Amino acid sequence: MKKYLAELVGTFVLVFFGCGTAVVLGGLSGGVDGSTLGVVAIALAFGLSIVASAYAIGPVSGCHVNPAVSLSMLILGKLSTKDFIGYVIAQIVGALAGSAVLKIVVSSSEVLKTGTGLGQNGYGSESAVGLSLGGALLVEIVLTFVFVLAIIGVTSSVKTASLAGLVIGLTLTFVHIIGIPLTGTSVNPARSLAPALFVGGPALTQVWVFLLAPLVGAALAAIVYKAVFTVPEEA
Repeated sequence: MKKYLAELVGTFVLVFFGCGTAVVLGGLSGGVDGSTLGVVAIALAFGLSIVASAYAIGPVSGCHVNPAVSLSMLILGKLSTKDFIGYVIAQIVGALAGSAVLKIVVSSSEVLKTGTGLGQNGYGSESAVGLSLGGALLVEIVLTFVFVLAIIGVTSSVKTASLAGLVIGLTLTFVHIIGIPLTGTSVNPARSLAPALFVGGPALTQVWVFLLAPLVGAALAAIVYKAVFTVPEEA
């Protein structure tokens, strides 16, 4: 149960701070105060959320805070089916809690409550650059593949394990920088589901893309790593 609680807390932090930064800064519009932080600041918020969570809850649960990451660990045999189910439930609950608190904060601001978003993902008219459905699927699969491959690689050796939190956080920042203008960047089904449920409308009808594509990308990363990059451990 401690592992599941840790995943819940970690996912809450990711969604509240990551999506919250997107809402407060106004995403690509440059922010409610006219700042120009935009994409880089939002990307850093997601990445730093992972860094903080990794060192806080990593020793307890491994800090997956993402059903796609948990799926990759299941495929690699590093997570049992029971724990996979428990992790995913905890991650979804944590994401919902993060979005709920963010919604309360937004509703308490005369400036922010005039907006319609909670950091949800989207394509077509919901994408800043009008990315198509096919493009959104491809982008999310590729971004998640890169992100999860980095996670598997850095956590697979005791030599790099101490740097895992920093590497994973920077990689998440890296994929967000290109992904935010395209889809808002999911690479995490729980992070996408929660805002969509609260916002509704197109965000909810499109959310299947951001549930499916990250899972496909993560599964591919696990399969490729197992087939190509796994090296025999030194005696």
